[in-house]
Amino acid sequence: MAVNIKSIFNRVEEKYMITEDQLQAITPTVLRYMHGDEFGLSTICSLYFDTPDMRIIRASIDARKNSYKEKLRLRCYGIPTDDSASFVELKKKYLGTVYKRRFQMPYRSAMNFLTGHAPAPDTQMGREVAYFLDFYPGIRPTIDIFCERIALFGNDDDDLRLTVDRDLRYRMDDLDLRKGSEGSPIIDKGLYIMEIKASGAFPLWLTELLDRYRIYPRKFSKYRTAFNLELAERLEK
Repeated sequence: MAVNIKSIFNRVEEKYMITEDQLQAITPTVLRYMHGDEFGLSTICSLYFDTPDMRIIRASIDARKNSYKEKLRLRCYGIPTDDSASFVELKKKYLGTVYKRRFQMPYRSAMNFLTGHAPAPDTQMGREVAYFLDFYPGIRPTIDIFCERIALFGNDDDDLRLTVDRDLRYRMDDLDLRKGSEGSPIIDKGLYIMEIKASGAFPLWLTELLDRYRIYPRKFSKYRTAFNLELAERLEK
């Protein structure tokens, strides 16, 4: 399968929670200006890493005291095998701008590296991730996040991207993406998470479309929401 090999991203990202009616209303216009990527409809499988005391996600939740956020994840497009392409992603956000660096490895090799059973790749990005692992003692696989995604790119602007995620789910056991994508729901059925990413301002047609259907940005993190759901469930027991 062909993959998008772009490895460095600096861009603005906005998220929206939309209904089925809103999605159906905007789809015809969106498809006039955008087209699907090489994956079409994909099952996005992401494994997030954190410390035993959940230091990384706790810092993200305490946004009032911390305008800088970062996270490390391993992402696959579809359920992987040992040799499937996977992406080690180091994502940082500062004052609304997202900086993402990633590199590709076979799934098993990536897991061996990220869990301390293999050395870092001898590349700049490999060394950056190795530093991140050293900076957070005890960092380990923490949570799997899955969703079904449609991804679109601008016809005239490859840096404009729109994704729609449905059936968001998570699990905190069996933390191996090879074991399938089953998990507990993160948001209610019938709701979608739309994300728009651009290197600059959104095009006029898109801002007018969002305004017409009263689609407004809202802060949303799959990882943070899943963490809060799991914490609430454990407190009820």
